[in-house]
Amino acid sequence: MAYDEGLTQRIREFLEGKAGVREKKMFGGVAFLIGGNMCCGVVGDELMVRVGPDAYDEALAQPHARAMDFTGRPMRGMVYVAVAGFEDDADLSAWIGRGVAFAASLPAK
Repeated sequence: MAYDEGLTQRIREFLEGKAGVREKKMFGGVAFLIGGNMCCGVVGDELMVRVGPDAYDEALAQPHARAMDFTGRPMRGMVYVAVAGFEDDADLSAWIGRGVAFAASLPAK
């Protein structure tokens, strides 16, 4: 599956200069890891964000967010965000910030 290279570049720019950032091909797209823990990524033209189980319900309540159901079953703690939810740089930054905060809260791998 192809993924949105433009969105991928926007994420790179937001994460530029942050320590421990790595890219990895995952889920048919690309994921961004911090300290070895996934924080966000791109699948198709959608943003995926790892918000963690405690922030999951609040994230799902946001406009344009839905459960990440890549396997056919929702993955608690992970959400997809449709294009309309991150067109604005401030919205994209907020979503990436959620993912970074969760990944940073985990022990490095």
